[in-house]
Amino acid sequence: MAKNKERFAKTVNLKNRRAGFEYEFLDKYTAGIQLMGTEIKSIRESKVDFADAYCYFRKNELYLKQLHISQYAQGTHYNHETTRERKLLLNKRELKKLEEKSKEKGLSIVPTRIFITDRGFAKVDIALARGKKLHDKRDSIKEKDVKRDLERMRL
Repeated sequence: MAKNKERFAKTVNLKNRRAGFEYEFLDKYTAGIQLMGTEIKSIRESKVDFADAYCYFRKNELYLKQLHISQYAQGTHYNHETTRERKLLLNKRELKKLEEKSKEKGLSIVPTRIFITDRGFAKVDIALARGKKLHDKRDSIKEKDVKRDLERMRL
């Protein structure tokens, strides 16, 4: 019985490491996420995949698309749809600012992290980002390798 209690993590902090490699972040925001049914339980079990997730505007509201939250194992026929669109909750001022900036050429909005607050709410960190060119990605890899080598030399 005790193992069932440990199934849900106390702190959930899931990062989209691929987004840091593919994009250069300009602005970061923290948004609430509108969940249904068993989605929060799957998030607490860390069963989230950011692979192709992105954000877009529809009727002055921000939605998160292609975020894969696996179905909850103990869920019945009331289980959630895995890749449905989820509404993000931000202030009107932040939404308006993001919408204006996202219309610029080459900018997009990507999720960078999902976490659970102390009060138990699921939140998403999103970033206004510009795609990196190939040479920028090479520079990122080079910096990461140098940092790793320095850490090895210290030990």
